[in-house]
Amino acid sequence: MTTIKFCGLTRPEDAAFAVQLGASHAGVIFAPSTRRVSIETAIEVFGAAGSSIRHVGVFDDSSAEEIAAVAAAVPLDVVQLHRRVNDSFIDELRKSFAGDIWPVIGVEDSAHAVGRIDKLPVRCNAIVLDTAVRGKSGGTGRPFDWARLSQMLKPLNSRPPIIVAGGLTPQNVGRAIAALHPEGVDVSSGVESAPGVKDHNLMQAFAEAVHSASIV
Repeated sequence: MTTIKFCGLTRPEDAAFAVQLGASHAGVIFAPSTRRVSIETAIEVFGAAGSSIRHVGVFDDSSAEEIAAVAAAVPLDVVQLHRRVNDSFIDELRKSFAGDIWPVIGVEDSAHAVGRIDKLPVRCNAIVLDTAVRGKSGGTGRPFDWARLSQMLKPLNSRPPIIVAGGLTPQNVGRAIAALHPEGVDVSSGVESAPGVKDHNLMQAFAEAVHSASIV
């Protein structure tokens, strides 16, 4: 079954509803964004979600020390990194953070994205594939070419599990799952009535679409 992460959460009630829908991950954003939250708000959001769902924090160019400090304060189970990640950065982050590390690969040109995936440290727990848009580190609301990337990923001998993000909606998430067979899908703007305000009807429709597409 494809897992679901509802990201860009800013309200406790949306996090609680994500749990009701059976989502595996709830995400808040600490990077520059209209959905950015404070540590205090993140604690409230995850408090409403409880411990049955994994807590994800999204960062961009923060240092390993800064990320680990936020992860400890909230606390977080996963850090999602919209920045270049190499072995030395992983080593530094691992000094203070024992959870999962998800680097984000922005997909603009599929061949370039595959090259970046192939060079990622093997100790990453998953890869988030998001649409690359200049000047944005995520939350683009735009899909990338899932079918083309799927074909180009096949020659890779090994890679971490894939989480698909970028422009997913209840209407198209089934096609993304069929093309890439990801471990999980990550949605934010595709289930919103306004930035950071989730529409519970859209959240439910998204979860139902994922469950339907995951049935083999």
